[in-house]
Amino acid sequence: MADFENLNEDFKETLTEKLIKLSRVAKVVKGGRRFSFAAMVAVGDNNGSVGIGYGKANELTDSISKANQHARKNLIKVNLNKNKSLPHDIIGVYKCSKIIMKPAVPGTGVIAGGAVRMIMEAAGVKDVLTKIIGSKNQLNVAKATFNGLLSLRNIKEVANNRGKKIIDLF
Repeated sequence: MADFENLNEDFKETLTEKLIKLSRVAKVVKGGRRFSFAAMVAVGDNNGSVGIGYGKANELTDSISKANQHARKNLIKVNLNKNKSLPHDIIGVYKCSKIIMKPAVPGTGVIAGGAVRMIMEAAGVKDVLTKIIGSKNQLNVAKATFNGLLSLRNIKEVANNRGKKIIDLF
């Protein structure tokens, strides 16, 4: 995970926020119902950095702001190629949710639904094909997508790990 702790305030101001899921939870007590809210948010700079966060509070705005703060703490740098697409196929897994993400040719757009689309748009991915397999729970899908993006590697990293030059890999 990249170190985004010491970011300047200008960068934090340019981050876009996308609300993935908002739930209202009711707890029945002696005097009636108590409502609380849970929110999941994706935050990104549309240029390869993205984070997701989850927050719970008794007020709607507080839950969104908590999720926002959590997402900003968990920013990662996504390895994208020059066409703003993924460098290779990847499968993200979290619990029973699996997300297959494939790079697409320029002009395809983001072919994804729900939580996956929000995260891809926040990360700045322009062309990608995705498919959700297994559980379609939005929270698990978002975490599976995030895990998949964490495991992306570019050609330079692979060459360094193998102790070879980039030309030798082909």
